[in-house]
Amino acid sequence: MTDPSSAPDPAQKSQAARQTQAAVKDPSALRPETDLVRVIGAASAKVIQQAFGYTTAGELLMHLPRRYVDVGEITPITALALGEDATVVATVTHASQRRMHNRRGFLLEVEVEDQDPESAGRLRMTFFNGFQAAKELLPGARAVFSGQVEDYRGQTQLSHPEYTLLGQDDEAEARPFPVYPSSGKLSQLRLRRTMATVLDGVSEGGFPDPVPGDVRARRRLPGLVSALESVHRPRQIPEAYAARRRFAFEEALLLQTVLAERRLENAGRSAVPRPGSADGLLAAFDAALPFTLTQGQVEVGAELARDLARPHPMNRLVQGEVGSGKTLVALRAMLQVIDSGGQAAMLAPTEVLASQHAATLRRMLGELALAGQLGGAERATTVELLTGSLPAARRREVLLNAASGRAGIVVGTHALLGDQVQFAELGLVVVDEQHRFGVEQRDKLRGGGEGDGQTPHTLVMTATPIPRTVAMTVFGDVETSILKGLPANRAPVRTFVVPVQLPAWRERLFSLMREQIDAGHQAYVVVPRITEDPAEEDATRARGADQADAAPLQRTALETMEQVLRAHPALQGVRIGTLHGKLAAEQKAAAMADFESGRTQLLLATTVVEVGVDVANATVMAIIDAESFGISQLHQLRGRIGRGGFPGTCLLVTTLEHEHPAVERLEAVAATSDGFELAEKDLETRREGDILGASQSGGRSTLKILRVMRDAKVIAQAREDAAEVVVPGWRERHPHLAAAVEARLDTSEAAYLERG
Repeated sequence: MTDPSSAPDPAQKSQAARQTQAAVKDPSALRPETDLVRVIGAASAKVIQQAFGYTTAGELLMHLPRRYVDVGEITPITALALGEDATVVATVTHASQRRMHNRRGFLLEVEVEDQDPESAGRLRMTFFNGFQAAKELLPGARAVFSGQVEDYRGQTQLSHPEYTLLGQDDEAEARPFPVYPSSGKLSQLRLRRTMATVLDGVSEGGFPDPVPGDVRARRRLPGLVSALESVHRPRQIPEAYAARRRFAFEEALLLQTVLAERRLENAGRSAVPRPGSADGLLAAFDAALPFTLTQGQVEVGAELARDLARPHPMNRLVQGEVGSGKTLVALRAMLQVIDSGGQAAMLAPTEVLASQHAATLRRMLGELALAGQLGGAERATTVELLTGSLPAARRREVLLNAASGRAGIVVGTHALLGDQVQFAELGLVVVDEQHRFGVEQRDKLRGGGEGDGQTPHTLVMTATPIPRTVAMTVFGDVETSILKGLPANRAPVRTFVVPVQLPAWRERLFSLMREQIDAGHQAYVVVPRITEDPAEEDATRARGADQADAAPLQRTALETMEQVLRAHPALQGVRIGTLHGKLAAEQKAAAMADFESGRTQLLLATTVVEVGVDVANATVMAIIDAESFGISQLHQLRGRIGRGGFPGTCLLVTTLEHEHPAVERLEAVAATSDGFELAEKDLETRREGDILGASQSGGRSTLKILRVMRDAKVIAQAREDAAEVVVPGWRERHPHLAAAVEARLDTSEAAYLERG
């Protein structure tokens, strides 16, 4: 079969494309989109859909095995060693059930015998509440059992082992067999047989390969049909894993193709160059700065200045440590745009953060933000705030100032994306904490300045350090700048893990906050949720008397913690405020204003203070139930203190014992202030879907086979290949790759990829 990549004329249909068309015309040909009902029958298709949600042949075939069992390496029962993990092939000889005396449910006891030619060995299995096992492990059933070898009253056994049923046709003797991610609705035996039925109908005509032939040759990858056979019915285990690598590469290539196409599209757009002026607002701002820019701020600022001066839209991500001065860098870029006759919009994910940004920009600009007002500089602009909670009259005023061009900078939340929001000449969009916005939202704002066909420049900021492999996978369509170094006024923050089971540590937690408050500083207490969970409260009451003193800190809801703080002797007389997401906008603003002014000495909050909140006088933060937060989130939270030149102390409060695995994460945060090192650690300990933003976006993880840390080399190779493939007219030259991109990346996945 001739690969479409070898066709000399992009407009000429390749042989592969013609074969695909022929397959489409042949109703009997199996294709990826073929309904499973047609292949395996309505009853089996219903079971597959209930178990996995699959409805087509292609979806089922991409349900790849999670591991393989090589029967040639099975351990005879007579050779099992206590304490080791073992896998045996055996036949059930006896099965019985009995109710347990001290707990609800039943115990399934199964005896099995293997076919070791030397001497048949016998083994006992136990399953607690093994409902599915009771249906399947009947006398005569043959299966592969895997588990840890134990001794129970002098008898060797496997306790609640994993098992996979085998057929009676010696299917496992000739080759390794796969073990699939499954559910109680479907046995491994039935799933393998269903997969084989679908696989028998696969042909190159119906399943064209999306990976171009020259790319497969360069990377030494098997073709699609061959890989499907090898991954589901391998002759040897290395063959199966080679096929898995091919599918990981294919997924990486699809993702990188989307990003490469966006880079190509962006390169074809035009933007108004914004070079600034030698004697404008930016020059006046720089001249009035009471400090010297860090080397990192100078370098990133120069990159932004060059990008803004070009006739193509800037699309740049700036990432840096907490407190590295990203807002200052963004403001200087906005001033350069204003000096060139444009406007800037800054999009923030919450009203608290938007209000903070507006106040910070006004404070940094001083008289340069007071255009038309008493005390304003001769050359000044205005900073407007647009949120959903603005009174109608004030909202109309802000909209008028944006539409007339009087407002040089408009800071807002999702309210900026409304149809009524118009700009006179939007030249720059700044998106803060971009992972909370989808591409459609971001692009809608970028479209606000396209009345003359020009695309606004885009600057994306994040205070969450992104490992290189993640940046390459998710933000491959943007240029990335790393803002290194911290301003001179950033003081060190010491971090400690505080086990509240120990009375001395618990009391020190409160006394330290009181000491800092008495010294004229302020404190944060951060909790993971607003209201109490009744089930958890019952569990707290059920804890032993030895933990009674620690119980108040185990109830981590804001409502309960407020009572604890107000009642504690060490905090008597302290002015305590609260801040959380369910407060009305005016209440949030008032809470922040009170804390910023010092009227509130201790702020009890949820993670609404995670980013953007800048109170220089805050020097101590206690994060209650710290194990409930991710590593990067903890790093973000502690970045709220030590911002005014005063040393900070962050207390990671936990009720867990030191040996608990989650405490290792807390110790990692306490051991370093390097956000990039912590981001790598975070990626190792959490699901990649969470790190990549699936949980924030509310959608499922885009990654199915690919693993960011493990497959960094594969991702890099796919990026190189996508850059070569995606040139003008690539879709005509590579129709199968183009079709796969459309088929595999649904709307939510595309939005996830393109949100940069």
